[in-house]
Amino acid sequence: MKKTILLLIISGFLISSSVAQEKNFRVIEDGGTGKYSAIMMTEPSLQTHTIFRPADLSSFGRKNKLPVIAWGNGACINSPWEHVNFLNEVASHGFLVVAIGIMPREDGERERGRSESKQLLDAIDWAIAQNTDSNSPYYQKIDTKKIAVSGMSCGGLQTLEVATDPRISTIVVCNSGLFENRTGRMPGMPQMGKEHLQKLHTPALYLLGGKSDIAYENGMDDYRRINHVPVFVANMDVGHGGTYSQPHGGEFARVATYWYKWQLKKDRKAAKMFTGKPCGLSKSEVWTVEKKNMP
Repeated sequence: MKKTILLLIISGFLISSSVAQEKNFRVIEDGGTGKYSAIMMTEPSLQTHTIFRPADLSSFGRKNKLPVIAWGNGACINSPWEHVNFLNEVASHGFLVVAIGIMPREDGERERGRSESKQLLDAIDWAIAQNTDSNSPYYQKIDTKKIAVSGMSCGGLQTLEVATDPRISTIVVCNSGLFENRTGRMPGMPQMGKEHLQKLHTPALYLLGGKSDIAYENGMDDYRRINHVPVFVANMDVGHGGTYSQPHGGEFARVATYWYKWQLKKDRKAAKMFTGKPCGLSKSEVWTVEKKNMP
């Protein structure tokens, strides 16, 4: 007999009874501006990570699958507490976001343990396994051929470290870039040299905070060195902190979501933000952009 999954309406969100009973989820802001109101939660089968995903999964299946986005946090912190608005907003547009680290507590306590790049691959492994597990709420709902890896600052370095994995479709590097002088980095950060960039095999988006961003020179130098894959760099003069904590993740979430929609959902409207001469984002009053190997 197939197990019946009850659905509960809680604060306007449709939530499976198993999630509601365990109380391991939270609604961030108003659930996001996307078509699919999102939640932040912990999955019992992956308690080392935090999940951001549409609250109601009934809209997803063979004809409408969830692409996967693995996320690495700033300062290699083992919790996405700095990025919940940003990640929840992205998820509300129909993505399964699997962030490194334990779910931030509602009382504001912040986990500061260290993470490692391998946890991004753990996120991908988990998502792929869930798609083939008939007991999983994600069974046959995940697009395992459309996987992004992304991260901010140290998480951006973690992204670059695992970017050679052939399962990855695109990368988004936020407020980050490889160090030319390895002695200047924080202990525990990935240690690749600039030659690692030649191993990238997917389109890459760099989102930087302008010249006041401590990672600006590193990120722009990465952009100059990447000549074999499509690469787009966008700068907004907000410094290293980006706009992640702003309502719905601010401009960084808006631009990243367009990229994910283009790269992982083949959304032609979203593509216009980055393609064309001039591209859509170049018309923005707050962004400056450059691109290579792109239409």
